[in-house]
Amino acid sequence: MSDAVRGACGCPEYRELSRRHFLAGAGGISLAALAPAWLPRVALAQDACTDRDVLVLIFLRGAADGLTLCVPHGENAYYAARPTLAIPRPDDASPNRATDLDGFFGLPPAMTPLLPAYQSGHLLIAHATGSTDASRSHFEAQRYMEVGDPGNDALFTGWLGRHLLGVAPLNPASILRAVAINFGVQQSLISAPQTIPIPDLDAFGLTGAAGTIAARNAAIADMYAAVSDPLRAVAQTTQQTIDLLNTIDFAGYTPAGGAVYPTGAFGTALRSTAALIKAEVGVEAVAVDLGGWDTHNNQGVFTGTMSGLMDQLSRGLAAMHADLFSGNGKNVTVVVQSEFGRRLAENGSFGSDHGHGNVMLLLGKHIAGGRVLANWPGLSSGQLFEGRDLEVTIDFRDILAEVVHERLANADLAGVFPGYSPTFPGVTNSCFRRGDLNCDGAVNNFDIDPFVLAITHPEAHAAAFPGCDPTRTGDINGDGLFNNFDIDPFTDCLVNRDGNCD
Repeated sequence: MSDAVRGACGCPEYRELSRRHFLAGAGGISLAALAPAWLPRVALAQDACTDRDVLVLIFLRGAADGLTLCVPHGENAYYAARPTLAIPRPDDASPNRATDLDGFFGLPPAMTPLLPAYQSGHLLIAHATGSTDASRSHFEAQRYMEVGDPGNDALFTGWLGRHLLGVAPLNPASILRAVAINFGVQQSLISAPQTIPIPDLDAFGLTGAAGTIAARNAAIADMYAAVSDPLRAVAQTTQQTIDLLNTIDFAGYTPAGGAVYPTGAFGTALRSTAALIKAEVGVEAVAVDLGGWDTHNNQGVFTGTMSGLMDQLSRGLAAMHADLFSGNGKNVTVVVQSEFGRRLAENGSFGSDHGHGNVMLLLGKHIAGGRVLANWPGLSSGQLFEGRDLEVTIDFRDILAEVVHERLANADLAGVFPGYSPTFPGVTNSCFRRGDLNCDGAVNNFDIDPFVLAITHPEAHAAAFPGCDPTRTGDINGDGLFNNFDIDPFTDCLVNRDGNCD
């Protein structure tokens, strides 16, 4: 076995977890797929500034090393603890040096494809994040993170599944609200309605001779028509999902913005996800895994295991950014997380062992990006968690809860994250258009009366247009206030700028 393969295999618990994860997910297929046999209907295209995004959740299984994904090159302790694994400082002559982001943090060479997304303000890196679970067990940490309640062994449903269960579908006629690009449903999606695991979106359907597929489909339909629900509903919905996905040309999909997805399963999953989102069939969430991050041996931050994984991750996200966010773009938020980080000090096998604090990546047009968000705890001996690991200063639920509330339009955070009161760390931007005083997504003559109402009777405007904040949408001159000085600029943007008040 090569060093690269051996490093990717990880510790025995990680290998066992991969098997368990498949079996548990496969066991959850029937539960997650229970749904009425609704007919599919293509959803209307959404404006890029609405209050509800499609969520793409990427889980880096195996515990990715956040201290390599985003390098704290301003920390001397980082270099002292990692004589062979540390990414050189940006001012080093080494070709493997970090690319500086803010004077303290930087990207390793394999992550630099993400620079355009970062520089555009669409990519946020949250550092020293993670879970309160300190077990350092892949199985427990992944499970607690995906159910959204660390330490709760009784909770089975996933946080994303509870979110989808608690909100009305974006498209009431959709038969497919979420997809797990996997052989089994990820724990985070357990209990989600109209959800199904599909390892390859382009190959979902009956195998065998093409000439007999129609006859076999008819035979299966007749067979299950005679049984009662829920089995009949599952069979009907599965067949309708096959028919629905067959209307999308995944193989022939042409990404926008010059995007080139990496080859391999992960790149194909992201490319297919983009095609599915653009088809607007009502999908609200997609879960994708990228495994192999359990790098105890020969971590390979410059060449080898981790470098290759970072290359897949960064080029995949960069392609998705160019593809989905070019032009007016789509309402999409991408969240990347892992169960825990790696220990600060490298081990004797040129790798790193299980740690605690980590990074999360967030990508989207309404993400407050272009920065590294961190309440940095430091890496000196007295600052480490249990004397060895990066401390967690931002709970992962704070970040996810803000995304759920601000970008997925779900205010029931107690239902999504039971027993937890989140503090929003500011990872999202408010979505609004200047001049859109009725908040219908357009700026035109229909905004004149709401503008006057907001100026003269703000209470009446609030009652007529709940959630439409004139202090944001009505501040046309950008002075931070909404008042009579905005009247002339508002008139100008309607008359002379075709409603472009931004």
